[in-house]
Amino acid sequence: MSGSPAPTGGFVRRIGLFQATAINMSQMCGIGPFVTIPLMVGAFGGPQAIIGFLAGALLALADGLVWAELGAAMPGSGGSYVYLRQAFQYRTGRLMPFLFVWTAMLFIPLIMSTGVVGFVQYLTYLAPHLSQTGGDLIGLGVIVLVIALLWRGVENIARITAVMWVVMIASVALVIIASATHFSGHRAFTYPAHAFALTTGHFWTGFAAGLTIGIYDYLGYNTTAYMGAEVKEPGRVLPRSIVLSIVGIMGIYLLLQIGALGVIDWHRMIDPNDVAHSSVASAVLEKTWGKGAADTVTVLILITAFASVFTGLLGGSRVPYDAARERVFFRPFGTLHPRHRFPVWGLAAMGLITAGGFLLGRHTDLTTLIQLLTTVMVIVQALAQILALTVLRRRRPDLPRPYRMWLYPLPSLLALIGWLVIYGYADKNSPGRHPIEWSLAWVATGLLAFLAWSAHEKLWPFGPKEVSEDLAFTTP
Repeated sequence: MSGSPAPTGGFVRRIGLFQATAINMSQMCGIGPFVTIPLMVGAFGGPQAIIGFLAGALLALADGLVWAELGAAMPGSGGSYVYLRQAFQYRTGRLMPFLFVWTAMLFIPLIMSTGVVGFVQYLTYLAPHLSQTGGDLIGLGVIVLVIALLWRGVENIARITAVMWVVMIASVALVIIASATHFSGHRAFTYPAHAFALTTGHFWTGFAAGLTIGIYDYLGYNTTAYMGAEVKEPGRVLPRSIVLSIVGIMGIYLLLQIGALGVIDWHRMIDPNDVAHSSVASAVLEKTWGKGAADTVTVLILITAFASVFTGLLGGSRVPYDAARERVFFRPFGTLHPRHRFPVWGLAAMGLITAGGFLLGRHTDLTTLIQLLTTVMVIVQALAQILALTVLRRRRPDLPRPYRMWLYPLPSLLALIGWLVIYGYADKNSPGRHPIEWSLAWVATGLLAFLAWSAHEKLWPFGPKEVSEDLAFTTP
């Protein structure tokens, strides 16, 4: 079963707590906060946008505790695929894990594509005359380079990730320190009229938009859960890496958001013709320490963006591997590279979809991309996984759980409410783009693909329903 001691030629447990936390934090704090601060300000209509980052952190922590319990109990490669298979096999066979992998093959690359969009966006600060076509070609080149670097063994990847994590911390720290040297409390905490009018629909629409942007910024706290088969002492390391990365990034984001608002007038951030709209961190450095410092930090931000795409595809490419190997997804995705032992088809497919998502974001807008990826993710991963936790507690009380959710079931309920708010307001916050309809269409297409696949494999509903409770996870 997934998560059992790695067979000959399979994954090896080499990733410790520091590397696991670094992988999560590198994915979480990529280009996200540097490009979404203006989007968050626009959603709330003022510096009260800090509410969005706080709400996103609360949702991430509640949902992270779901991941922590499931990941510690079932530390196999694939993350949600493993959990959904065990929880829902009794009634629907392999349908739910198949649908999860189907949707993950879209939303994970879309998350990575936002990082590449942000990379090109900040690159224009250094090259303001970069054309649309030139930016498109550079972004596609970045994706090719990421795939080339990942075409290596995990030992090299761990070292590269640690270096990029240091660069990420340095870039964020410099922006925070620079903003502190020229901070204006009046600028950061002067709110427009009716900023906290909780009885108006306008506030809650903005809150839902801000919560969507906020949880997008925290996405990545679960990256190592996708790599459970490669984590040392997963029963201890996985929960700690998730909680530590969320708490650490929350502190960083709050300092970054408040600092930027204390230096740059928020009206500049929502002006599409202002550099603070596309490159707010660079604008902060230029105003505080000058153009030279701004250029240097912009380069660090570009490296940070690259690191987030790197670590995201590293973890995401593992998702379809175990599913295919255990006949829960298309068989070619179960192929490992004969020398470097990484999932060949998963990495290649997600690389291609990342490229497509990047071009979509470049020729629409970043908000559209964020709304689309979150709605696709909510149905099968977020909501179904919360339910899976409850199902497994009832059906498998004997399952070893090195970590049990604190205050269960309150975090599950809080996460459920948060995800439903994001999904319910998606169309309203992305007018004319129809993210809810597109997400439902993608799931419906996945159902058709499942029927075709299960008919070919002669599995339920065209064959016997296979139920296995013979878990052999190792969680020292």
